[in-house]
Amino acid sequence: MTPSSSQESHPGISYEREFLNALYIGTNIENILYGIALLLYYKTIRVLLSPRGAHKRSNLLYALFSSIMVFSITVWVCTRAIIGDRMWLLQTGCMGGPYAWWKTNLSAWYMEWSRVAAIILQLMTDALMLYRCRIIWNSYRVVVVPFLLWLATLALGILIAWTKGSPGEHFHPGVSTYFSLAYWCISVFLNTTLTCMICYRVLRHGRKVQEYLGHEYASFYFAVATIVIESVLPYTLSGIAFLVALGMKSPTSVAFFCVYFMMMCISPQMLILRVIMGSGWNNDTFGQPLASTVKFSPDDTSGLESLE
Repeated sequence: MTPSSSQESHPGISYEREFLNALYIGTNIENILYGIALLLYYKTIRVLLSPRGAHKRSNLLYALFSSIMVFSITVWVCTRAIIGDRMWLLQTGCMGGPYAWWKTNLSAWYMEWSRVAAIILQLMTDALMLYRCRIIWNSYRVVVVPFLLWLATLALGILIAWTKGSPGEHFHPGVSTYFSLAYWCISVFLNTTLTCMICYRVLRHGRKVQEYLGHEYASFYFAVATIVIESVLPYTLSGIAFLVALGMKSPTSVAFFCVYFMMMCISPQMLILRVIMGSGWNNDTFGQPLASTVKFSPDDTSGLESLE
């Protein structure tokens, strides 16, 4: 048996090689997605600063939210560049190679910054979905349980930042693994649940409008549901893929996380852009849906009462 075939059969070497390949591929994909996120951010700010959007009070919140999201992914991309530079270029003589360097530097400041940026961005993304869900249901009671789940991710995120920053921690073994798995499970479940709640509310209301007034007036609500699905589906699917890989302790989980992390910014940015362009919904969308377009005679208000 040749030395190369012996190395190929060694499970540890195979894992290290797959991990480094996944990290390299994930880094390149996230750089492409970073460019897409910057483009969406530019378009969002351009709409917010235009005369059409300058008078809306909520636009300041959206501008601040978008800026913090872009700042978070910028911190992530910059720290990943530092990691790649040191792991593959500056520390080529490290005993054990790049993979050994990765394990021994998990508590470095640039690693910690990237983790904090990921946790902040995830909390912001789920908070936006909570806010939109509260608006669309027009009730605080509906979001009580999702808000408790969000608080759970906040607590777990703090624990992850603390345990991952401890010297000697690895991406999978150790106590941080259980915190990470629980954290991302709750996060993906929360995002999926909020998306389903929003789509259910929109579709249910749209069907009522269609039943009483016809498809012409209900098409707006079906369009809103389509917007939500198109914007959030990539984020949810990439989160599920990452969660499965992490649960299986696959080295490819690092590549899936790179995609998942960038989708944390791209998906809500797409949603914000649709909302500020007038394709989303607001507090009045489900209060009096057709008050501005449909006129009922004084003698026949049964249809409107049924809708409300």
